[in-house]
Amino acid sequence: MIGDYTLVEFSSILAMQGFAGLILFSVFVLMALGLAIIFGQMGVINMAHGEFMILGAYVTWLCSHFVTAYVPALFPVYFFVAMALAFLVSGALGMLVEWAMIRHLYKRPLDTLLATWGLSLILQQLYRSVFGAREVGVSLPDWMMGSIALTDIIEVPINGIFVMVLTMLISLGVFILMFRSAWGRRVRAVVQNRAMAGAVGINTKKVDRVTFGLGCGVAGVAGSAFTMIGSTGPTAGQLYIVDTFLVVVFGGAASLIGTIASAFTISQAQSTMEFFMSGSMAKVLTLLTVVGILMLRPEGLFTLKMRR
Repeated sequence: MIGDYTLVEFSSILAMQGFAGLILFSVFVLMALGLAIIFGQMGVINMAHGEFMILGAYVTWLCSHFVTAYVPALFPVYFFVAMALAFLVSGALGMLVEWAMIRHLYKRPLDTLLATWGLSLILQQLYRSVFGAREVGVSLPDWMMGSIALTDIIEVPINGIFVMVLTMLISLGVFILMFRSAWGRRVRAVVQNRAMAGAVGINTKKVDRVTFGLGCGVAGVAGSAFTMIGSTGPTAGQLYIVDTFLVVVFGGAASLIGTIASAFTISQAQSTMEFFMSGSMAKVLTLLTVVGILMLRPEGLFTLKMRR
């Protein structure tokens, strides 16, 4: 016996909460990947990152309604189209924001924090005016419904498996783009020495704009994934922004592997503790633990060695 549970029941609880934590981990990773690109690579504190995620969620919701009303035959595959549209719309808005506001605030991180916080309030009110204050849900295709029974007690939701596979594919894609492509080399060159990168012919302004748009586009895909596990509202993005920053800072702002490892650690800890105590207390204990570790290792779990 462990408390009021038998050993079998306790093991089943840990397994179920572990799978729930993996779904939360997937959302954290998708959110944190975009933020790691923007914050880790560009030094911009984007407090409106959650609103870019919710924009992707609203695009998915609109796509669901459009397909249901006009082309119901495509409903089983509409989600893939919705994810692509969410990436494009969120990325395009991100590039517009970078051109109109962020490009004037580089090297001034506190100013980017205040500016993007104001942008987040504007976007929340815009969503409230356009879509209404009530939360909305997305209809999923039949093949994404239901669950797979691993044992008599443990069941894994199919849409959760889909989100996890999607997360792995996007993480792999971001890794290849940032570390195995010519574009990634340009981004890293601009990060390490902007003046020298410009001197050898790299268009640093274009790199900044597209990189910011990429980070916001990945947040839009996170919004599509978010519709599978929660309802969408104008302020829903703010529920994840603190956790996402925590994931990025704890893992190491410029480390992709650190971001993934940090997201896994925090999501599993929160999911497991939420079963045995309140959700707010689980967040408090997770935050205190992470802050304690960062006091001992302020650079995060993983850091990139750079020549100074």
